[in-house]
Amino acid sequence: MPATVVVGTQWGDEGKGRFTDLVAAEMDMVVRYQGGHNAGHRLVVDGQAFALQLVPSGVLYSHITPVIGNGVVVDPRVLIAEMDSLQSRGVDCSAVRLSGNAHLVMPYHQELDALHERHLGEAKLGTTKRGIGPAYADKSMRIGLRVQDLLDPRIFRAKLDVSLGHTNKVLAKVFNRLPMRADDIVAEYLDECAPRLKAHICDAVALLHEALESGRQVLFEGAQATFLDLDHGTYPFVTSSNPVAGGVCIGAGIGPRRIDRVIGVAKAYVTRVGSGPFVTELFDEVGDHLVTVGGEFGTNTGRRRRTGWLDLVMLRHAVRLNSLTEVALTKLDVLDGLDRLKVCVAYELDGERYEHMPYHQSVIHKAVPVYAELDGWSTDLSGITSSAELPAAAADYIAFLEEGIGVPIRLVGVGPGRSQYLYWQEAA
Repeated sequence: MPATVVVGTQWGDEGKGRFTDLVAAEMDMVVRYQGGHNAGHRLVVDGQAFALQLVPSGVLYSHITPVIGNGVVVDPRVLIAEMDSLQSRGVDCSAVRLSGNAHLVMPYHQELDALHERHLGEAKLGTTKRGIGPAYADKSMRIGLRVQDLLDPRIFRAKLDVSLGHTNKVLAKVFNRLPMRADDIVAEYLDECAPRLKAHICDAVALLHEALESGRQVLFEGAQATFLDLDHGTYPFVTSSNPVAGGVCIGAGIGPRRIDRVIGVAKAYVTRVGSGPFVTELFDEVGDHLVTVGGEFGTNTGRRRRTGWLDLVMLRHAVRLNSLTEVALTKLDVLDGLDRLKVCVAYELDGERYEHMPYHQSVIHKAVPVYAELDGWSTDLSGITSSAELPAAAADYIAFLEEGIGVPIRLVGVGPGRSQYLYWQEAA
């Protein structure tokens, strides 16, 4: 049975969690395949807001098995706190499954993350300091600890001694910091976290394939987005994993032939958190409007997001990288009340025009946006449920974007609520 992927097409915060939640209604399993608790999904259900960090969006449906895949790095303390919070609000988390092959975010990873960022000074990357990068670094160095190690105290301690031994030398000799104590970490992770998570730990690859082979519908969701991808994003201002659709194969353990639907989620404008190039960034009252009306503050960090006009150069590249079959457009309602709208259709630098993403970072940093201008609308879109009800200017805006990216726009979000969306095109 085919699988579906939901992927962000910009720099994150496109509303992936909300649309994953929407598509999940038709699914039996939702699998998170990469990232950590450095990105959050915000969902609004029946007027209640839920901010998810590690637990897959499908947890809000009782019929779904939410799975945290092997490609995710997991802080067990955060996962337990998140499940406890959901339970306290009436959301059953007993079905959550956690891959034994997922790597653990350790306390020293967070210490290193903050120290590295401080050490970079003005060249800082804008990380969330949650320890995600150092956890992935240890994974690549083959000194990381995995979730399954929580189930074997002897192995956990042996691996911890190796990893912490290396890290303590870095803390002392590079950053002049006191070493961290292995006994403290053992007490927290083995004595407190392991008993709480034991029932959730599983062979996620086997679980996933059994579901697919029995004809169950499986949805894959990632954190962050295409242009934060370690290989394909605006490096070095990227995350430490692969959010692109291809990351599903490694981060969940399935082959590419299993996937036949890839939904790209794009905001009706663009936002970015932290440092890095941003060709269409706005520094005027329109940028302030997008922040204020769009509530553009980080779900986890509360940081104000940078805002800009929609960028078709980025979106076309996201279509290529992810083999998008369709796009879900979010936050169209945030543009309500703007007299004129701009859409970046190309970049320009030294007389050369770029309609697809330039490969060289210097071009991206210096490029000037080439804009098409469209009429805005004054209608409040938040209550619209059908494309026929859209004002002509809003319909023209969607049609312009669709033509510019070459794949159909299926769903359009007109508010934060679970039911605040409309179908622009029905699925084929």
